[in-house]
Amino acid sequence: MDSMDLEKLKGITIQSATTYCNWKGSNINIIDTPGHVDFTIEVERALRVLDGAVLVLCSAGGVQSQSITVDRQMRRYEVPRIMFINKLDLAGADPWKVLNQARSKLRHHTAAVQLPIGLEKAFEGLIDLVKLKAYYFHGKYGEDVVVKEIPSDMEALVADKRRELIETVSEVDDILAEAFLADETISDADLEGAIRRATIARKFIPVFMGSAAKNTGVQPLMDGIVSYLPCPIEVSNYAHDLSKNEEVELTGSPDGPLVALAFKLEDKPVGQLTYLRIYEGVIRKGDCIVNVISGKKIRVPRLVRMHSTEMHDIQEAYAGQIVAVFGVVCASGDTFTDGSVEYTMTSMAVPEPVMSLAVQPVSKDLEGKFSKALDRFQREDPTFHVGLDPESGQTIISGMGELHLDIYVERMRMEYKVAATVGKPSVNFRETVTKRVDFDYLHKKQSGGQGQYGRVIGYIEPLPAGSPTKFEFENMLIGQAIPSNFVPAIEKGFKEAANSGALIGHPVENIRVVLTDGAAHAVDSSELAFKLASIYAFRQCYPASKPVVLEPVMLVELRVPTEFQGAVIGDLNKRKCVIVGNDQDEDDSVITAHGPLNNMFGYATAL
Repeated sequence: MDSMDLEKLKGITIQSATTYCNWKGSNINIIDTPGHVDFTIEVERALRVLDGAVLVLCSAGGVQSQSITVDRQMRRYEVPRIMFINKLDLAGADPWKVLNQARSKLRHHTAAVQLPIGLEKAFEGLIDLVKLKAYYFHGKYGEDVVVKEIPSDMEALVADKRRELIETVSEVDDILAEAFLADETISDADLEGAIRRATIARKFIPVFMGSAAKNTGVQPLMDGIVSYLPCPIEVSNYAHDLSKNEEVELTGSPDGPLVALAFKLEDKPVGQLTYLRIYEGVIRKGDCIVNVISGKKIRVPRLVRMHSTEMHDIQEAYAGQIVAVFGVVCASGDTFTDGSVEYTMTSMAVPEPVMSLAVQPVSKDLEGKFSKALDRFQREDPTFHVGLDPESGQTIISGMGELHLDIYVERMRMEYKVAATVGKPSVNFRETVTKRVDFDYLHKKQSGGQGQYGRVIGYIEPLPAGSPTKFEFENMLIGQAIPSNFVPAIEKGFKEAANSGALIGHPVENIRVVLTDGAAHAVDSSELAFKLASIYAFRQCYPASKPVVLEPVMLVELRVPTEFQGAVIGDLNKRKCVIVGNDQDEDDSVITAHGPLNNMFGYATAL
């Protein structure tokens, strides 16, 4: 699925890739997403439009920090999921350790539905704990699945693990619990039905095992996807009806009006490729669809299904499918309908960038290609921002991390032949106030003709911890000391002043401005006068509010050989990190720390 040259070069997934398959009569849409936290937007996009997910964990590496991040995203989108413990043929493979980590670190209510026959080099096959059959995988790509009876030397272990599975599922499924407590014989169908109900209800996560590189265990995993994850009509999806200003539940049926969400954009030589998830209705080649956000009516000139980078032309697509269309210019998160309804769907959560980098082409002759590349990357990736520093005039790119920005600089060089020089990454610091301070400022200016007059009185204070907003303005004026038409200008002035704090010039967050009184002049007062009065009032009272600098602090998890533990902790302390955990895992030390992002640049290289 990794098709980019850079993905093959670095051996990691950078962009999500879409494909589809038919497995035993069921159509399955698949999106392969990156595991690295720097490319988190690709995971956000996929989870927003998919009905189920497979969380892949390494049998040797176990639950890592990025696994925790992805699992948190799955919880936010309320996606039912199953787990696949991969690489059982790897040295040091221990699926039961990984299973216990999922229970302790991820807080999963989970149990294995399979049992490996051997591990590492002795890994031969799998035992299905639901159907009580042994599966062996022969052929070059493990395509020949041979079903046999359970080996006699494993019958006792299989009985114990199946009982553990039944007990775990019984805790969250009442129907199975009744049969289990009554000591009834639980059939394959009873257990499978209970696992499906509990998985769809997000109360249980079944664990599959195998080795994807050798195609061992992939077929039973596909069976598990069909058996335990929901189909589109079993998932509740909601849209907002703009005409009635109410929330409506979508049926997921192809018989309803078309409702589709654009979740990913790609620039191709022939135009923009827009990925759509169809939630209801049917879309056909040549149809006219309406962008509910912009109100534009657009014809669908070409409809395709994607297999990584390959395009398969189709004439129509139904609810539940993921397709791509050419020639539809829109933004990520736009909703499309057939025009009979005005439904909009919530977009995916887009995290704010945490790191910035100054970048410029090595030659002025390349500025055209340089701008074109940045414009394309910005359209494709909502977490990649491009701006201009008003003081230095430098082009600033912002993203989710060091690797994220490095990848785009590399893509610029490989895809556009633009070599760029980069400066040391700068961290997005913030400022905030720590105490309440009153302000009373009069802005008065007379220079012949109409002057400027505006007086503002009130106070600034820090917002409570956990507040959803970063800036809050409240008008508590009593009477008409300041005409109401000047109040928006006052708010605008305070917002503008908060864009640059007095300490280091970074934006001021978590601040509440309250306007209590003021004064106006019948002739000289204007929006500009009150805006300037607000800016100067903020600058005057800000130093007395005991402002402090906020910096991003990252959670760092290191796995190092025990003999290097002291040196690594000493280096972390030099970088002003706070050690919050130090666990022993066999021959390795697992160190967890909170570290200032500004001190962690290039740490992987230094390590």
